Amino acid sequence: MNNSKDLRRIGVFYDGNYFLHVSNYYNYFHQRRKRINIAGLHDFIRNFVAKEEEVPVRFCQVIEAHYFRGRISAQEASQRGNQLYNDRVFDDILMSEGVVTHYLPIRNRSGKKEEKGIDVWLALEAFEQAFYKRFNVLVLITSDGDYVPLIRKLNSIGTKVMVLSWDFEYTDDTGREVVTRTSQDLIQEVTYPVAMHELINSGLKSSNPLVNNLFDLPEFATPKRLQSLEDRGEVYEGKAMNMNNGYGFIQFPPNNLFFHYQDVVEGDFNDIHNGDLLEFSIETNERGQDIAKDVRKIESADHNRI
Repeated sequence: MNNSKDLRRIGVFYDGNYFLHVSNYYNYFHQRRKRINIAGLHDFIRNFVAKEEEVPVRFCQVIEAHYFRGRISAQEASQRGNQLYNDRVFDDILMSEGVVTHYLPIRNRSGKKEEKGIDVWLALEAFEQAFYKRFNVLVLITSDGDYVPLIRKLNSIGTKVMVLSWDFEYTDDTGREVVTRTSQDLIQEVTYPVAMHELINSGLKSSNPLVNNLFDLPEFATPKRLQSLEDRGEVYEGKAMNMNNGYGFIQFPPNNLFFHYQDVVEGDFNDIHNGDLLEFSIETNERGQDIAKDVRKIESADHNRI
C-alpha cells in the first residue's frame, strides 16, 4: 500500500483535437479570452492528485506526457495564413514542457478530411506506457466514450485514471450552435472525474491561483510573426467593424472584407476593436470572394477620439 512518501507517478495523455477545441473556446468565446497553458495545467494536475491521494505535492510528478493529433500537410498549412507558424509555436510549447508529440496525416477521402487511427494510437501508447512506467495515475484529456475500454484495461493493472473534461456551448463565427458534452460512460469508469469547466468558472471568481495559472502563457507563445511586406504582397488599410467572437470585417469599398482570428499576424485578435485601423493583404477564397489576410492593427479606435 502506498504511504505518504511514495512517489505518485503521473502520465498525461492529450486528445489533441479535443484540447485545441477547448483552448479555442477559452481564447475566443469564454470571458477569460486566453488559451490554456500546458505548464499551468500540469501544475493543476499535480496539485489535484496530491489532494486526492493525501500526499504532499512534491510527491506527485508528471513523468510522461503525450500529445496526439491528426495534422494537415506543411504545404496546406502554409496556404492558411499563419497556420504553419502557429503549429510550430505550439510544438515549441509542448517541447518546453517535455510533452512528446504524435501526429498522423489527415487524409482527404471523397472530399472530406478524415483523422483515422489517432485514437487507437493514443489508447495503445497509454496502456503500454502505463504498464512499463507503472503510473499510479494516468490522466486523459478527452470527452470521448470510445476510451472506456482503455480505462477498464488500465484499472485491471491497478492504474487509477483521471479524466479532465469540459462541458460548454457557444455560437461560433458562422452562427452555428456548438455544444460540447462529456460521455457519461467515460465519467462512470474513472477514478477521478474532473469537471474542468466548473472548477475554472468558480476558480476565476475566487481568484484561485491554480486556476489563474491555467491561463498564464509563456512569453514566447503570445507574439505572432509579422510577415515582411515582400512576403505579404500589396498592403491595404481599412477600419475594423462588426468585430465578433473569432471573426470581424474591414471597411473596404465596394465590399467589406471578412477576416478570421487566424488571419491576424501580429498581436492578438481580441485586442482589435471596432474603429481600429488595420493593415492587411487581400486574397480570394474558394468561393471566389475577396477576404482579408495577414491582418495587423496599426491604430486603435481610442487614438482617434478627441
